[in-house]
Amino acid sequence: MMQYHNLKIKACLDILKTPENGLTNEKALKRQEKYGKNEIAEEKQLGKLAIFFSQLNNALAIILIIAGFLSLGLGEFVDAGVIFSAIVVNTIIGFFQENKANQAITKLKTLVERKTVVLRDGHEIYINSSLITVGDIILIRAGNRIPADARLIEASDLQINEASLTGESIPSKKTNEIMPMGAALADRENMVYAGTMVVHGVGRAVVVSIGSNTELGKIAEMVRSTKEEKTPLQIRLDGFGRLLGIMSTIICAVIVIVGIIQGRGLRDMFITGVAVAVASIPEGLSMAVTFILALGMQRILKEKALTRKLIAAETLGSTTVICTDKTGTLTEGKMHVSHIVIGEKEFEVKSLGSRQEEKEAMAVSLALQVAMMCNNATVENPDDELASWRLIGSPTEAALMSAAIQSGLNKEKLLKIEPQIDEVPFDSTKKYMLSLHKSEKSGYILYEKGAPEILLNKSANYYHKGIETNLSDDAIAHLNKTYENLTNRGLRVIGMAIKHIKDKGGYAKGHINWEDLDKDLTFVGFIAINDPLRPEARETILMCKKAGIRPILITGDHKLTARAIAFEVGMKIKPENIITGEKLDKISDEILKKLVKKIDIYARVSPHHKLRIIKALQSRGEVVAMTGDGINDSPALKAADIGISLGTGTDIAKETSDIVLLDDNFTTIVSAIREGRVIFQNIRKVITYLISDSFSEIILIIGSIILNTPLAIIPAQILWINILNDGLPDFSLAFEKGSESTMREKPIKKEDPLLSEEMKMIIFPVGILRSLMIFIIFLLLFKNSNDLDYIRTVIFAILGTGSLMAIFSIRDFSCPIWRNNPFSNKYLLGAVGVSFALLLLGIYWSPLQFILHTVNIGLSSWLLVFGTGLIGILIIEAVKMRYILKNNV
Repeated sequence: MMQYHNLKIKACLDILKTPENGLTNEKALKRQEKYGKNEIAEEKQLGKLAIFFSQLNNALAIILIIAGFLSLGLGEFVDAGVIFSAIVVNTIIGFFQENKANQAITKLKTLVERKTVVLRDGHEIYINSSLITVGDIILIRAGNRIPADARLIEASDLQINEASLTGESIPSKKTNEIMPMGAALADRENMVYAGTMVVHGVGRAVVVSIGSNTELGKIAEMVRSTKEEKTPLQIRLDGFGRLLGIMSTIICAVIVIVGIIQGRGLRDMFITGVAVAVASIPEGLSMAVTFILALGMQRILKEKALTRKLIAAETLGSTTVICTDKTGTLTEGKMHVSHIVIGEKEFEVKSLGSRQEEKEAMAVSLALQVAMMCNNATVENPDDELASWRLIGSPTEAALMSAAIQSGLNKEKLLKIEPQIDEVPFDSTKKYMLSLHKSEKSGYILYEKGAPEILLNKSANYYHKGIETNLSDDAIAHLNKTYENLTNRGLRVIGMAIKHIKDKGGYAKGHINWEDLDKDLTFVGFIAINDPLRPEARETILMCKKAGIRPILITGDHKLTARAIAFEVGMKIKPENIITGEKLDKISDEILKKLVKKIDIYARVSPHHKLRIIKALQSRGEVVAMTGDGINDSPALKAADIGISLGTGTDIAKETSDIVLLDDNFTTIVSAIREGRVIFQNIRKVITYLISDSFSEIILIIGSIILNTPLAIIPAQILWINILNDGLPDFSLAFEKGSESTMREKPIKKEDPLLSEEMKMIIFPVGILRSLMIFIIFLLLFKNSNDLDYIRTVIFAILGTGSLMAIFSIRDFSCPIWRNNPFSNKYLLGAVGVSFALLLLGIYWSPLQFILHTVNIGLSSWLLVFGTGLIGILIIEAVKMRYILKNNV
């Protein structure tokens, strides 16, 4: 195999037949046909047969199977047939649901297409990483994932985390120099590998391997198994299922023993035990919860947020704090240079192309030159007209580059006059960028841009009225005042500085002592960037406050800029509720834990501060959602309860996060939180609906045993109600969109049980009351009639119809049934209609009458059925009203 790390750069390019300007599009297409796509074959998913049988791998299904075989053993072939039919129906529905979910996940993966900047025909362009081919020249920047194995052509302060390949957590420093023959993978400092992360610096590399031929691809071929951990909700539901199984077993055992003591036959008691086992299992619960989560994730996606992890959909509704930057989330992210300040003179950029004032001052032109030379933004389509140019790079750098271009500056021409020697890329911790160039006039020139306070501290001179002047204390005070005025207007302010170096000694790439160079600068001026506020931001912040969610601004900007933006969105924040990164460095974690309660703005912070802030908030019991886009945000995104990466962010930020914002909008976060609350509400409704039915059925059977009467309802009828009668309606609850009060309620606590106090009241006390009423009806009918099939048919109709009526009350716990629009959920109406038709079929169709032991019933019986159902609704509504009034006090 070719050892590219042991070859010179030119030799590598020659072997790969790659020109210095990159492949042409035509050559790239031909190579794609030859080598295929840059994709690693994914692990083979479960086959359809395996998915089908996996539906039986749960406690509830196992109990049903045992009940079915017991019925067979007792000669109850009809009941056994019904039970096994129920198992098959349940399994089929579960299979289709899981298969559909797998297809949806596959579709969602296509939405997170990773892109890479490549050099084609001499132009830097964004392409899908899967379209990279052997011989492509890729551009490497901090925060991006390496898309393929490649040999470095250029490397500037480049560091790459190769832990995914080598296990070494310390980033590897990279160079473009030749490495020894046979060097170990970890020692090939001139190679970059697919799947590794760029943590610092920039570079260029030529691709030598793609897809399954990369080092990552080889590992993927050897390892094809990933154990997927269950989410907290799944664990709780599994535990709930086991609890039901244990309770069912205990109740069955007690009933059988009591029955035998009463002198009942062993066979009859086993049949009764089967009935209790069947009644205790809410067969549709697991599928309904899965469906609610899947549908909720799709609804979140419609709100422009991609949920990468199922746990995020569960946790969203619990969010109490949103920590967000302002750029692109509260603002539009459409940055443009609005003001340039040189000394005492301020120039306003009124419109694109209107730069007459700036051209009058050489210092203004110099400030824009610094902004251009100390900049990694590039033009993707330089051959097009200026008005249609697309800039690749961070929004800030793109805004600076755009202003410089519109002033008439040309970076390509400038670089010919002043070729770049080396650079120190911008870093969110250092908050500045350096670029060293060869200069014909003065030997060398250093360009620097960054936070004004940092540059001013390193400056000895400044431009005043276009003339380089000594930077006195008075001048610093004046410049700081100007800086403060700009930030008070909500503008992002960046300082520009230069340094002419007359030293004729050589400076070589990778061998520069930046500390010696980066001092005694000449401060050129300020460039102020405006980023318009999103129109909906103010309303969204208000919605947060009503929902009990506290918005916190965490930004790298000046505190006055942050406060001005906060004021615009309706956050009236006092100076004492603002803290800077500098102050954070001086306080302990214990003090911070006390302060976070009142701090609403964290300004001039670095990524490591974000992690401290999140941990401090969590120590106070807050459920924290945090936005981030940079590679250094990853630890904080991971530590947050909900990590939210911006769609325009780095690959590592996206992969660490739980949610990816496809539109970078703060409103999307709040919309996603609302959907998270709706998901949890709907899960609770389904559990309440199904468990209340199962509980009523158990009470009826226990009552029959205690009073030594025939069973009020038989297993076949119970299964009909639990699966066919309740199945469609419980799925339709997934389509409930939440009430108007959803975002006026307090956040759901992580430790909150699946069932609230109100729901427990509806299931147990109300369930007992309703069951007693139905059992009294059974006793009265049993006393006045010898037709057991008729009596059981009426009870069957009461339970089935009552369940379908009760769902209209259970669908919204926050308002009375008469205030609910019955047509707001068309799926619920349709489901209830179909289920009632099936109930009638079970009662009146002769083949089903044989299986279910039902008979025709008349109008008077139906009046009793609907009357009982109405009383059941009134009892539920009384409980609801009690809690509605309690919550409104």
